[in-house]
Amino acid sequence: MLTEPALEELLSRPTPEVTEAMGNLGGDLLILGAGGKMGPSLARLARRGSDEAGVERRVIAVARFSDPSLRDALETDGVETIGCDLFDRAQLARLPDAPNIVFMVGQKFGTTGDQPRTWAINAYLPGLVAERFPGARFVAFSTGNVYPLWPVESDGPTETDRPDPIGEYAQSALARERVLEFFSRTNGTAMVLLRLNYAVEPRYGVLRDLADRVKAGRPVDLGMARVNLIWQRDANAIALRALARCASPPLTLNLTGRPAHRVRWLAESLGTRLGQEPVFHGEESATALLSNARRMEALFGVPEVGIEEMLDQVADWVAGGGRSLGKPTRFEEREGRF
Repeated sequence: MLTEPALEELLSRPTPEVTEAMGNLGGDLLILGAGGKMGPSLARLARRGSDEAGVERRVIAVARFSDPSLRDALETDGVETIGCDLFDRAQLARLPDAPNIVFMVGQKFGTTGDQPRTWAINAYLPGLVAERFPGARFVAFSTGNVYPLWPVESDGPTETDRPDPIGEYAQSALARERVLEFFSRTNGTAMVLLRLNYAVEPRYGVLRDLADRVKAGRPVDLGMARVNLIWQRDANAIALRALARCASPPLTLNLTGRPAHRVRWLAESLGTRLGQEPVFHGEESATALLSNARRMEALFGVPEVGIEEMLDQVADWVAGGGRSLGKPTRFEEREGRF
């Protein structure tokens, strides 16, 4: 099993394409909402890619940083940090101007019971940020949850298919896209909107959820019969490379891997690696939350890490007692209640 520092190094190791992209990119990079599951590794990836390209650039991670140790670790790795409540207009105004922004702010879990805050974070806050940085290039993370459930025998919806979000989290995520698109069209702000599902690394993600259940002998729900997956570094690498593709109106991309995998097969594959027979619950439905990533592949190529390597990495980590971030994806939720 990898150690945690070795895992962090792996997740932030630049590909040649990232190094080239960071070399061609002009100006500093501001990462808003950098304290979440993907933000720290994206910040390190940008820092290392810039260094390998020989480019002097400020890579600035902005978050509330409720965990001071994360802030210290990023600073040690050469990433500048700024503690900021983006709802505070005065704090937002004091952020340094930067021509490149990766927007990673969002709320999913805790929506049920606190819907107003979810809407404020996902739909109101993006407008404040877009208004503050009208001349920047924006790569903004969204979610594949903006799509309806789709037939499992298909490749899933494309970016031209009509969104039809289920539940208030997904509705507020679509509102985020619409608000950003409004400011893009109004101010000419160049943007890319990334509809992500689902990022994977050993400490969280669909495969970690399944591995924990298999290892513990807990039933795996088959209702959401298939899922699309992408290794976290591949998702972050595409996000950084997408800064060169920003446009007004925004370019929208499904950010994930193909094909969608059967949840039953994923659980059985993890069970083989963990020496534990999975237990299943329910029946496979004819629809699932899917995304067709052909447009992304046409621009950036097929993600580097395939499903077998993802399964190996996650199974090794779980078998060795590697820690979890404690943030289940709840990928099996079909009613949009988060």
